[in-house]
Amino acid sequence: MADTYDLIVLGSGPGGYVAAIRASQLGLKVAIVERELLGGICLNWGCIPTKALLRSAEIYHYMQHAKDYGLVAEKISADIDAVVKRSRGVAKQLNQGVTHLMKKNKITVHMGEGTLTAANKVAVTKDGKTEEISAKNIILATGARARDLPFAKADGKRIWTYRHAMVPPEMPTKLLVIGSGAIGIEFASFYNDMGAEVTVVEMLDRIVPVEDAEISAFLEKSLKKQGMTIMTGAGVEKIDVGAKGVTASIKAKDGKVATSEFSHVIVAVGIVPNTENIGLEALGVAMDRGFLKTDPMCRTNVAGLWAIGDITAPPWLAHKASHEGVIAAEAIAGGHPHAMDPKNIPGCTYCHPQIASVGLTEAKAKEAGYDVKVGNFPFIGNGKAIALGEAEGFIKTVFDAKTGELLGAHMIGAEVTELIQGYTIGKTLETTEQELMETVFPHPTLSEMMHESVLSAYGRALHF
Repeated sequence: MADTYDLIVLGSGPGGYVAAIRASQLGLKVAIVERELLGGICLNWGCIPTKALLRSAEIYHYMQHAKDYGLVAEKISADIDAVVKRSRGVAKQLNQGVTHLMKKNKITVHMGEGTLTAANKVAVTKDGKTEEISAKNIILATGARARDLPFAKADGKRIWTYRHAMVPPEMPTKLLVIGSGAIGIEFASFYNDMGAEVTVVEMLDRIVPVEDAEISAFLEKSLKKQGMTIMTGAGVEKIDVGAKGVTASIKAKDGKVATSEFSHVIVAVGIVPNTENIGLEALGVAMDRGFLKTDPMCRTNVAGLWAIGDITAPPWLAHKASHEGVIAAEAIAGGHPHAMDPKNIPGCTYCHPQIASVGLTEAKAKEAGYDVKVGNFPFIGNGKAIALGEAEGFIKTVFDAKTGELLGAHMIGAEVTELIQGYTIGKTLETTEQELMETVFPHPTLSEMMHESVLSAYGRALHF
């Protein structure tokens, strides 16, 4: 007889395992199904281990510039194998943490490949053996994988996805990165700091194209200053793989095609949702280009079937998946959670310098019909930034001129990924410029720039 639960969660990434925990907290009997590693891609092969890699690159960068801080560090070198080993150790530690959380919250873990056999049944297959489990409700949290280019299939040797780039068989000497979204630009930044010669090719007219145009321009200038080659409005038309490298034919903005030699290629051109071969077609689940359609509570069109995270609408971010997991669990348990507003979801890119943003860009705000007031404050005007030796960057805020509503905030510079949450809370609380102006920010901190940017939008900046 099949094991029966109140809820089955298919996938244990940051959406799935959080949904399972919240449902258990609310008194539901919960099972989670995972085919590979608890914690999913984010924890094991994404967000966390990449940040460990980037931290090593950051330390290496600081050591190379020790003299800027009155210090002496000689014969500095990097051991890519040791850097990767540290990163994998961080991922392993957190994987064990999720395993502990499952036990603590009395969540039954079924390891194996999960397939829907009905709207309330899942077949779990491992080592040729299959068991069937059932529940009144099922949350799909199967995540996504890297998108391949037809002419540049990842082989793990010369052509890499993000997964290969985290455990490189060797250190690239000359690296081509195709795509300048968060994943592409983070790996470009990492390998550039580690000593590779990096070229980034972006099809659109600017890098990190989802960000505010001023952020994109500032980052491009900074990365070029660091030695990167940035090609926008360009495309890779052909890649020939050899024993010792690859030859890429790149069509530049002017239409001219030139060939260049690289040791390795990272393909970072988006994601594909893991929605195939899990039984969705037979159940008639509504989709849009492979992504599941859901209502504000994460319900699909099939009763009892819910979906969260990277298999649903963008933004495809771990923290968005986790919050959706909480919403779905609370709705299943009979609660009345608030729907999530995509405009209040922050985005962070951990390149060097870092990028963080929330809400509308200046251009999007104007497109939406807002009359805007825009504030801008540079890192060079902040005492803490100068003391840190991190005077590169700025903070931009966008307000509705009529109501004072904070429409968006955009940052580039040191530790902005830690600062953005201040504005995110402000947006969630529907704060106005007046309330932000009246908030006391501690001194000396980088956060003072957030205050100054708000003041700047209204012609009241004090330190610039």
